[in-house]
Amino acid sequence: MTDLFQPLSFKSGAVSKNRFVLAPMTNTQSHADGRLSDDEYHWLTMRAKGGFGITMTCASHVQANGKGFPGQLGCFSDDHLKGLSRLAAGIKAEQSLAVLQLHHAGMRSPEKEIGGQPVCPSDNEETGARALTMEEVEILKEDFIVAAERAEKAGFDGVEIHGAHGYILCQFLSPAINQRTDQYGGSLENRARIIFDIIDGIRERCSPAFLLGVRLSPERFDLRLGEIIEIAGRLMSEGNIDFLDMSLWDSFKEPAEDEFKGKSLLSYFTDLDRFGVRLGTAGKIYTAQDVNRCIEAGVDFVVLGRAAILHHDFPRQVLVNPEFKTVSLPVTREYLRSQGLGNAFVGYMAGWKGFVSDDPPTHTG
Repeated sequence: MTDLFQPLSFKSGAVSKNRFVLAPMTNTQSHADGRLSDDEYHWLTMRAKGGFGITMTCASHVQANGKGFPGQLGCFSDDHLKGLSRLAAGIKAEQSLAVLQLHHAGMRSPEKEIGGQPVCPSDNEETGARALTMEEVEILKEDFIVAAERAEKAGFDGVEIHGAHGYILCQFLSPAINQRTDQYGGSLENRARIIFDIIDGIRERCSPAFLLGVRLSPERFDLRLGEIIEIAGRLMSEGNIDFLDMSLWDSFKEPAEDEFKGKSLLSYFTDLDRFGVRLGTAGKIYTAQDVNRCIEAGVDFVVLGRAAILHHDFPRQVLVNPEFKTVSLPVTREYLRSQGLGNAFVGYMAGWKGFVSDDPPTHTG
């Protein structure tokens, strides 16, 4: 257990006090224009206070037309600086590293949220999204980079580039969704180009001490595991990022593709040469034993979503109880409010099957 609470250093020089990272989670709590709300501030700073070494925000959209859900925190305008500065300061006051996740939903942007047609690497009949022009791709890259500069100005320790979960950078990676014929489509190198260009731009324009990470999904969303392994290896070997955050949905499963079965999905990434890049995993980590299994499997840190919703102080609970488990589901709305979720977030969680009930929760930890 002691390894979980040893400091974790990164190439940029940043140091996390432990191996627990708050996952970037949709919580629908901020204002319609992307400004920070008191509820979102409270939710995040409560996790920092609860012992997370890194506190990551929800996906924060870098363009107004990249909004993916109601109440999303924005980073596309200097109008957001005041709230972002307040948030970064509040997280860092608890000796937690503050990381802003940079995001654009692409074809997954609801028209009612963005007031127009969503965009995508290519025309997409299923969602009604239109293809980005070459000029718009260049603007998109620039807006990711400018958002990182804005985050640093606001006082964040770093940013994570959201290349997972079927959002726009993931859409570029997909050989099914991305049908471009220019330098951003076709080969894997071309489809991944936008991510590496954004990384290069952030490294050029933010300070060397600024923490930089990338989140990837290796499955779903029309992705190929072999290609994501290749991209992960390149991200590590080029050494321009500090950490790679693998969102696996289940950190203990085998791959879905038959040719990769026979060992864990996570092992395909822990087996890579890392060149000093830190590796984390997210997916079905609910107990102290789950955390230890992940660390023993070779990751440097764990990224917690549901466990952090249910226990704002999950790291501290694990520190005092090596057998700690999250409370059993469903839990009440009152219980979620006691853990720092505002009404909008509680309502969002009520949409998760079997998560919220009007009956008292059963404590098992």
